[in-house]
Formats: sequence, structure tokens, C-alpha cells
Amino acid sequence: MLEGCTAWPEDDAARWRRLGLWEDITLGEMLARTARRLPDKAALVHGERRITYREIVDTSGRLARRLAAMGLRPLDRVVMQLPNVPEFVFTFFALLRIGVIPVMALGAHRHSELGHFLRHSGARALFVPERVRDFDYRVMADELRAECSTLEHVFVAGCALPGQIPLAGLLDATQAVETTTLPAIDPGEVALMLLSGGTTALPKLIPRTHNDYVLNARASGRAARVDESTVLLAVLPLGHNYTLASPGILACFAFGGQVVLAPGHIADVVFPLIERHRVTLVPAAVPLITQWLNSDVPAGCDLSSLKIVQNGGARLAPELRRRVREQWGCIAQEIYGTAEGLINIVPVDAPEALQMESSGTPVSEYDEIKVVDPEGNEVPDGEPGELLTRGPYTIRGYYDAPETNAAAFTADGFYRMGDVVRRRGRYLFTEGRKKDLINRGGEKISSDEVENLILKHPAVHGCCVVAMPDPVYGEKACAFVVLHENETLTLPQLCEFLLAQRIAKFKLPERLEPIERFPVSPAGKILRRDLRERIAATLERERAEQTRQRRKTP
Repeated sequence: MLEGCTAWPEDDAARWRRLGLWEDITLGEMLARTARRLPDKAALVHGERRITYREIVDTSGRLARRLAAMGLRPLDRVVMQLPNVPEFVFTFFALLRIGVIPVMALGAHRHSELGHFLRHSGARALFVPERVRDFDYRVMADELRAECSTLEHVFVAGCALPGQIPLAGLLDATQAVETTTLPAIDPGEVALMLLSGGTTALPKLIPRTHNDYVLNARASGRAARVDESTVLLAVLPLGHNYTLASPGILACFAFGGQVVLAPGHIADVVFPLIERHRVTLVPAAVPLITQWLNSDVPAGCDLSSLKIVQNGGARLAPELRRRVREQWGCIAQEIYGTAEGLINIVPVDAPEALQMESSGTPVSEYDEIKVVDPEGNEVPDGEPGELLTRGPYTIRGYYDAPETNAAAFTADGFYRMGDVVRRRGRYLFTEGRKKDLINRGGEKISSDEVENLILKHPAVHGCCVVAMPDPVYGEKACAFVVLHENETLTLPQLCEFLLAQRIAKFKLPERLEPIERFPVSPAGKILRRDLRERIAATLERERAEQTRQRRKTP
């Protein structure tokens, strides 16, 4: 593998090949096989444009030859920050075809994050859009090129600035194509690099090989019953592991489905597209699902084609899962996993209780999972502990990060997920990140549990429960809530509501903070760290003011 990456043990790799888990094909070959079977089927829809499987293969091949002619070589790294447009798909497969490794940046990343990705990966090129809303990515790209010594090329989807290269010209089918011989690609080599969650520090780079990522896409696709009839609406960023391959667009391409690219994520955009294109599958996340459930738009659209709305990134409360089924007539399918590997999906035919409550089961029978206590001992089924995993598509190390790897992986190769879960057989029930457990004088409060109960309150649109510092108990629970329009809620009212649901008194929030909107990461996850810092700063200001007032009192 690429220097700086950790390979799987040879015995494991041989076993997974023998079992057929690793097919020894590239992601490009996975697409090409579908294109040979369904060449004229529309694989990608963007606005009025319908792009066939044959066109994706031909266009990405043409771009691959032109990029190779410009000097990009196998194992070169590039940073790819393109929105949900066809150029994303063409560029992604073109880079894979010549063995160039894209680092999958997200649209919300800016100068600090992009600079980190470029420097840490040693990237030779950067792919950006012209501008999105009021932000000009081209200007940022030029600033980064002046700062990053390895960055040679800036490619732009749109109108390029002087010294930059417009992708449109490289995609032009009317121009002669170079006869550059494309290299043979090793399926065991790194295909792309994803980003770690990055809510507490700059994201780490996650190297995924062709072999493990083909398995990731196929196994996830089977769990979501993706097939030729699937029409997937891509609302969230394509560069995120969830939308890319869990099951995402790569599973759709593997099984011959169709992908519709949404230009936005508000209900007024999403639900007319579902009706128009007879969408069957929508990968979404808690904030979007919550917004959509509280919109009047879905009720005015024909949703009879819709089979599954998936939720990933953070656990969807059972109350919201029920509302998805009742309001839209489809399955709310929970997906819990990590860009580092392990994906869990609730089977569509799972018993009712598991569909409503669980976070799914591993998509491969060869995924190993353990739930351990702080000393690393496995706990009995039903007891909470940290989730550890290893398997045929879970990495053995981050890129060029030996110190981080020593902490993130056990000596025998298990990845420490950092999540507190309960295990019942192969099913997992998430309780939040280790740091999201609130320690109130020794009593542990699960943020996830309390949030699920608060979300049942009719005035509450969304909520997030975090720890706030306390001089006596160490930590107490603070509930940040977004309320429905024209609604009010006091802490006593909330506590009365929660006590009616027979919650233990020590779990009650001891502060209520209404908020207009939650801070979110580029991947759409609520930034709990920001909320913890916000309430800590508020408490510090209040203490300082109280001290000043006492000093004024004679």
C-alpha cells in the first residue's frame, strides 16, 4: 500500500479473497461492469440532463487521459471539493482510472481545513467549484496555491480564474483525446481518502482501497435492497462516505440503479423531485428529516414510489421514525457507521421493536464487533461499553498518523469507535459518544436517551443535550432546543413533561437554552463541542456578573 498506510495482515487479506469478499476489481471496473450490462440506462439525472452509464464511463475515461497527459500519476494525491453535480462523478472515476487518490473534502470546508488536507496529503491538485452562493472557491484556491508548495494545478467546475484550468474544456467530447496509455491499477491499493468526523480537531485522512470500498458499497447496498429499480435522491454531499458508498451512489452504480442529484435540501426542492423522478430511496440525516416532517410540502406530493428514507450521522429518535412511516408511508432505515469502516444497517424486514429502537447490525457477517469496559474487557450483552471493530473493510490505520493510530487501534487491529453502545446479539443500540455521557456526580446520563424524550414534546422542533460544568456535581445536563414557530417552553414545563414519562430525576436537564439553529459540521452533524463551549462561556459570564454585583452590595 501507499507509504504511510497500514495494510491488513496477509492472512486476513488472503482469507477475504478466498471468501469472495475482496473481488480484486477496482471501483472503476465495478462501474464498467454495470455499463456493459446497461449501457443506455440513465445512471445520473441532474436537472433536465440524463446521463447514461456508457456516458459516465466514456466521459470519465476521456478526462482520465487528459489528466494523465498533464502529468498526474498513480499514487499522486489531489483534494477534491466539488458539489453535487455531474462533474463530481466524472472527476471521481477519472482519478480512480489513473490511480490518482482523491481526498474527499466537503463544500463547507474552508481555508484552514483545505490547507491541512493539502499539506498533510502532499496534494498536487485541487478541484473546486466556481462559486457556491456567496463564496468564491477560486479565490481560496489561489491563496492556497501560494501557501502549499506541492499544489501545482487548480481545476474549476465553472469559469476559471487566470492560471486555473476549467474542467469543461477537459470534458469536451468534440476535442481530440490524447492517446495516453492508462496504467493498470492494483485493487489492493488506496483508491481514495475520506475524512474523519473532525468535530473536535482537524479531520484525519482515512485511506480506503478499491477492494475494501467495493465491498463497503455492495454490502451496504444489499442491506438497503438496492437494485436496478432503485432511484436514489442524493441530497447530502457526495464526498461524504454516507452518500458516496454507504450505500450511496456507488451501491446504486454497482447494482444498476439511478441517482438523481438534488440542487438543495429544503422540502420545497426535495419532495417535488421525489414525485417527478419516482424516487425510491433518500439518504438523509436527523436535521433534514426533522425539518421535512414539520413541513407542509410532503403532504402535497405523490410519495407512492418512496420505499426508504435512511438516517445516518446521529441516531433518529423512535418518535421520528414512527412519524416517517406514518406521514410518508415508507420505512425509516437507521444507518450507523463510520468512514473508517464498519457500517450497521437495520434490515428492512427487522421486527418492529428493532426498526424503531436499534442502530442496526453489521452489513458483513465477517465484521467483528466487541463492546468493552474502560479496561478493555468485553461486557455482557445489554450492558453499555465502547464499541471496537475490525473486518474486511475497516481500516487498520489513518494515513501518516502513527501517534493517532497507537491510540485509535488496539494491538490486535481493532478500531476504537469512541461510541458507547449496548449489544444484543449482532444488533447495536447507540447511546452516544463517550464524551456525550454526562457524569453528574457519578451518575451517568445518556444525552441520546434524554433527547429522544424531549423530542416528543409538541413545542420542540429539535434538541441537543450536553454537559455543562458544575462546581458541586462536576457536570449537569443542559438542553439546547429549537422550538416550533410561536411556541414557548420553560424549564419547569419541560421537567414536568419528562417526569410524566417516568425518567429518573437525576437525568432531568437543569438548564434550558432555546436556540434558533444548531451549529453543524460540514457533514451535517450537530457540533456538540460548540454547544458545550457556549454554555460554559455563558456560565462563566454569569458567575463573573454575580461576583461584580456582590462587590457592589454594601
